[in-house]
Amino acid sequence: MTPTLKRILRTLGTVLGWILLLLLVGIPLSFLLFLALLSGLVPLYVLLPLLSVAAAGILAALLRHWCRPGPRGRHGITAAFALVCLGAAAWMGWGAYCAQLPTLDDRTLLLQDYQPFAPDSRAAVLPEPATLQWDEVTARHLRLDGATALYPVYAAFVQAVWPEGEYPLYAGGSDSPYAGLIACTNTVNAYERLMRRETDLIFAAAPSADQLAQAEALGMTLHLTPIGREAFVFFVNSRNPVTGLSVEEIQGIYSGKITNWSQVGGRNQSIRAYQRAENSGSQTALQALMADQPLMEPEQENRISAMDGIIRSVADYRNFSNAIGFSFRFYATELVTSEEIRLLALDGIYPTQETIRDGTYPLSSYFYAVTAAPIGQPPPQETDATLRAFLTWICSPQGQSLVEQTGYVGVHTEG
Repeated sequence: MTPTLKRILRTLGTVLGWILLLLLVGIPLSFLLFLALLSGLVPLYVLLPLLSVAAAGILAALLRHWCRPGPRGRHGITAAFALVCLGAAAWMGWGAYCAQLPTLDDRTLLLQDYQPFAPDSRAAVLPEPATLQWDEVTARHLRLDGATALYPVYAAFVQAVWPEGEYPLYAGGSDSPYAGLIACTNTVNAYERLMRRETDLIFAAAPSADQLAQAEALGMTLHLTPIGREAFVFFVNSRNPVTGLSVEEIQGIYSGKITNWSQVGGRNQSIRAYQRAENSGSQTALQALMADQPLMEPEQENRISAMDGIIRSVADYRNFSNAIGFSFRFYATELVTSEEIRLLALDGIYPTQETIRDGTYPLSSYFYAVTAAPIGQPPPQETDATLRAFLTWICSPQGQSLVEQTGYVGVHTEG
């Protein structure tokens, strides 16, 4: 065997050895890291830098072994690996900083706090028994769903009308006869479930144009009963000197015409304008506000999906010093208990129950109890006595009192 052939075989053996090492160590390790990521034990901003350092370390070892560089070459490889490590550390530091910033997306906390009949539930309570009372059989007749921000409202309705019991949000893992009947899957999913007859009644903002088109495509008509009013609000970091904007300035920011806070009386900082997921109640409200003006592309971020791995989606609001976001008033004020986020006045009017009620706050709208029926057929509340009685009670003084106690404005208590 010639020396050349021996070198070739030795090199192939080394390569195969490295490949085997990667297979035996790298694949199981990556799988374990991915499982930890899905379970929430390892955030994405930690996983990706660690994988980058691991890949750079393997590459550096291979270069030193195969290329057999001189002292300067070894120093260069070491310096490059050190730079990768520094970059990974900076990446993780930035990710940790972003993770601790306040957000407005803690759905779990909101749902837990207002669960009907739960110990220490924050759901509003009537001072007297409700005039509409249901037994277990009647209570199981209706399936409810809705927007996260409106769960406290219909949780209070359930606590007043339904029989006392356990009302888990999901059907699995509970032997309660009411498991999954009182759901909260968010605006987008609730409308889809209603149109597919997977629920009977939802509580949400008005449907978007896409949702109306989807209903038509499925042969369904949506029927809306107004049950309250709410303000559409914008908020910034409390250290931002801007305390109010005009509606025209909001339109300028979200169309991309206004890009720096100095253009609206603030510091010389670029504006980081957050949006919400398509067809969500608040994103639909923003689109209505923009009217015929083009809406800028939303900021994106990486997310982990159990089905699709790392995907890009609309970024959640994070309270950077130059950020602006939007939501409905109850959701914003309920989830932000610190003073790090401040609501903005619009056209000089601050959003309160009083300014929503008297109409002086410029961006307020109804929210609804929504049912669906096949096109050409009457609304379900005309043929279903239980549903009709419930909707009638919601619009009664007792139902409207619960709307007001929760923090919204009732439609039958407006001045």
